[in-house]
Amino acid sequence: MFYRENGQFKSSYRADLALFPVAQDRWAMLALAVVAFVVLPLVASDYSFRAVLIPFLILALAAVGLNILVGYCGQISLGTGAFMAVGAYAAYNLQVRFDGMPLLLAIIGGGLAATLVGVLFGIPSLRIRGLYLAVATLAAQFFVDWMTIRVPAVTNHSSSGSVSINTLHILGVDFESPVRKYLLCLTLVALFALLARNLVRGAIGREWMAIRDMDVAAAVIGIRPVYAKLTAFAVSSFIVGVAGALWGFVHLGAWEPAAFGIDKSLQLLFMVIIGGLGSIAGSFFGAAFIVLLPLLLNYVPHWLGLPISTATASHLEHMIFGALIVFFLIVEPHGLARLWATGRQKLRLWPFPH
Repeated sequence: MFYRENGQFKSSYRADLALFPVAQDRWAMLALAVVAFVVLPLVASDYSFRAVLIPFLILALAAVGLNILVGYCGQISLGTGAFMAVGAYAAYNLQVRFDGMPLLLAIIGGGLAATLVGVLFGIPSLRIRGLYLAVATLAAQFFVDWMTIRVPAVTNHSSSGSVSINTLHILGVDFESPVRKYLLCLTLVALFALLARNLVRGAIGREWMAIRDMDVAAAVIGIRPVYAKLTAFAVSSFIVGVAGALWGFVHLGAWEPAAFGIDKSLQLLFMVIIGGLGSIAGSFFGAAFIVLLPLLLNYVPHWLGLPISTATASHLEHMIFGALIVFFLIVEPHGLARLWATGRQKLRLWPFPH
């Protein structure tokens, strides 16, 4: 495209070329939103909602929260399952102990409770780092596991130690059907993913990344490590707490302390590593991989006429997880998100590379 400036014609080709990928990404996001909000509710089965879509959305939200802490701020955490448990049990107690407590307020309250616990256990990050910080967050996991088992008030004095949710109502609307549960999770995940994306692109996100790359140099140029690290723990714990409340209320309906054990923390860490550290999209890629891999291991061998036992499929799942973690750490530390970005870039130039 040409334009006239000071009596001369100039070309804006480079500017248009730079803006084209942005416009293309916006159209892709719009198409993805249409598919998620309109197409899938019409064509997907109840089993797909319960076994695939709802777990994927909630785990992706938890991975987004963990990625803010690990991928953007560089603070290793092995206690994500504990923060999910705090969010779930806090939301449960709010609904049980306060008659008429709205569901959304209970979920937000669970996120705020997880924020307080996350900041409390994030205080040691001001003095320690690396493996020592990982051990400190692991202590949070053990402490919350002990509290949910040994403190009767957490489970409202349940004799079995498990809790359950009767109904899901928001503004008088029933959310018991799988489609409505999916739309509720999708709306919250979209809002929090947009919030996280804007945060990491803003000033606070740049502070997190400066602390991640070199905290001493960040402090020299005026960034406050105390503020940056604690805000990363607070934002991450809040998002993870909301994800924990959704996991208990929407996906499980009834749960016990083992639902948020150390296995959940490691699973979320694997999602972030495989999907891509420091990438919001990578959190979704990692969650999709973790959710779909067990299903593929169960169904693909049967489709190929090679039936395998459930125990074998479980062992293969763990072996593949371990192999992929080693592969991505060595070959592509930025995970599936970087591979996706590289493939898109090659397709933009194909078949005329220049």
